[in-house]
Amino acid sequence: MRAARFPRLRSAAPLAVLGALALLLIAAPSAFADFFTPENKGGSRNADDIQTLFVIAMIIGGVIFAGVEGVLVYSLIRFRRRRGGPEPAQIRGNTPLEMGWTVGAAVIVAILAVITFAFLGGITTPERSLPSGATAGNALQVASIDQASVPGGHSLEIHVNGQQYLWRYDYPAVRGQQVFGYYDMYVPVGTTVTLKITSSDVAHSWWIPKLGGKADAIPGHTNSTWFRINRPGIYTGECAELCGEGHADMRARVIAVPPAQFQAWLVRQAADIKDAQAKLSLARQIRGEGNP
Repeated sequence: MRAARFPRLRSAAPLAVLGALALLLIAAPSAFADFFTPENKGGSRNADDIQTLFVIAMIIGGVIFAGVEGVLVYSLIRFRRRRGGPEPAQIRGNTPLEMGWTVGAAVIVAILAVITFAFLGGITTPERSLPSGATAGNALQVASIDQASVPGGHSLEIHVNGQQYLWRYDYPAVRGQQVFGYYDMYVPVGTTVTLKITSSDVAHSWWIPKLGGKADAIPGHTNSTWFRINRPGIYTGECAELCGEGHADMRARVIAVPPAQFQAWLVRQAADIKDAQAKLSLARQIRGEGNP
């Protein structure tokens, strides 16, 4: 009895729910910014380009989705079977309509391809270090078969090694002393940083969302990526490839500091490693002599 009195109210309920969800997303864009686009307000140009490209594709896809679902919902309500009404007409095909959506889909794919290639160069090609960044004395010449060299040839190259369940970073040697670190990667601002990424056990994936796209770490293979941070800050990320029971704890941070502070950290890190190696060597010598 009650349901028969309010048939329109029942049919409008799904539309009301969809409308409420749409208003929620519009009213709280900041809360959902990183959820939909993790590269939002990235720290590097390539992350900004990835975010822009994703937003363009998402808008086009959203318009198509809204149009298709709108027609579907309208058809379900407008042409639904009514009690006592005539049998709905059976439509067996519509050649102009089918040709139209086929050609339309091809045009949309072509547009997305053109936009993607327009942004692809800026995403894959490293940009020049700023004058305040790396100096000729501290820079490295980068050459890679799958990544363009850095304009001007001045950059910082860091080797990234994925290991269950942490990241190891190998920096340029300081006065012949090997320099490496774990978890936190320190980099100088204004300097183009190129990464050579691999793994020593299973497949991992390096991903700092605000510094660019994901790069797989594969045993026996080296992938390349880059970023340039122009302001000091901390950028967090994690392994994006399921790599074992400790996968959720395989996190990473990139800490961008002024060039002078980075150079001081590099020298201090080299000294700490040298001191630790000397103490380890002494401990091994003592144990070799039979002392505790």
